[in-house]
Amino acid sequence: MNALPHRIRPAADAPTVADAWPLQDGQTADVRTELSLLARLTPLLPALAARAPALDRDGSFPFENLADLHAAGLLGAVVPATAGGGGASLATTRRLIGALGQAEPATALVVAMSYLVHHLLSRETSRWPPAVRDEVWRTAVVDGALANSLRVEPALGSPARGGLPGTVARRTEDGWRLNGHKLYTTGIPALRWLVVYARSEEPGREDRPRVGVFLVPREAPGIRVIESWDHLGLRASGSHEVVFEDVPLPLSHAVDLREPAEWAAGPEPDQYAWMSTLLGALYDGVARAARAWLLGFLNERAPGSLGAPLATLPRVQHLVGEIEVLLASNDALLDRLVRDTDAGRTPSVNDSSIVKHLVSKQAIQVVELALQLSGNHGLSRRNPLERHHRDVLCSRIHTPQDDSVLGAAGRAALQAAPSPPTSLPPTAVSPASPASPASPLARSPQHG
Repeated sequence: MNALPHRIRPAADAPTVADAWPLQDGQTADVRTELSLLARLTPLLPALAARAPALDRDGSFPFENLADLHAAGLLGAVVPATAGGGGASLATTRRLIGALGQAEPATALVVAMSYLVHHLLSRETSRWPPAVRDEVWRTAVVDGALANSLRVEPALGSPARGGLPGTVARRTEDGWRLNGHKLYTTGIPALRWLVVYARSEEPGREDRPRVGVFLVPREAPGIRVIESWDHLGLRASGSHEVVFEDVPLPLSHAVDLREPAEWAAGPEPDQYAWMSTLLGALYDGVARAARAWLLGFLNERAPGSLGAPLATLPRVQHLVGEIEVLLASNDALLDRLVRDTDAGRTPSVNDSSIVKHLVSKQAIQVVELALQLSGNHGLSRRNPLERHHRDVLCSRIHTPQDDSVLGAAGRAALQAAPSPPTSLPPTAVSPASPASPASPLARSPQHG
């Protein structure tokens, strides 16, 4: 399957995402879209789940999964309907990524990153040239072309922590030349579009670089992949390193270049809500896969000393109840975030980050409880639970990370709190009142 690493070809009779079902009474267009897209995904899930153990064991890339998803018209699900895509809402996209996360989370991560780029381009505040934007959308729908943002660098780390990128785009007579080194480029074996965060080097602005995004076609000369991804979890995500060596780009591919101060305001709340939702849905899906295996194990495992399935033990039922509560909490958190965002009541960046933090934390707790209940069986490579555990731990590495989320939440609370008075207000009680030291009650034994 890796003969075509940058183009996912559909079957000849592949349906398009726009082939939505007719609306039934009381259904909205969003419901129709969700039903259509989920109906396309559901038959694929058993095969994706069956491939997961080998992909994890070998660290191989899920080309076959992506080809199946494109053949079903799913890789363009978030592209606006006016551009030929599915026009999926956040609610629908959350269901897609959650289901993929339950079946094969590395594939889910690759698809989620591409969905985030497609959504970014649909926002009214997008600065991308329309012709460039439309080409990214068109190739997603027609070819299954994937995109991802490349931001993390060896020296800088994540730009979410601040600092200028080391990757440099040098202005030339007819465009740009890009040089730099990026880490964790999820999906690179199949990406068509690399959305690269870099600083500019321009005549007359030698000491005042601009910072922003350059769109790099994967087929451009000068791109070298270092296959370094050998991770604990999400091993099939192909999150290798990429080196850019004098990569030529047209002028129009400086798609969003700004003064550094313009980026200081922080990320757009809408984009953060999408990112937090999709990452949360992915790892919640991993936790639900762990739960599904655990329930089967507990109902089937009947130790001779017990003479009945483990599921009959009150302690086991109690811990399974904890799992159910944690997953119900995740559902409620994601439902609220999705509902508000789709309704135009986009939560703040802090609030979206808190949801990502809580959902990820609770997903990890679910899998750890499953390990606690299954003992050695859960840690055996013959069973999927140890893989789910390794995969769900990767939730901690995504921006925003826990320390940033908690620090931001704490600062916001402290800054919003009313300032304490500099001095106590004058008392309004009379000298003879019960609260006054001169009061007989204050001197009586029963009042101290």
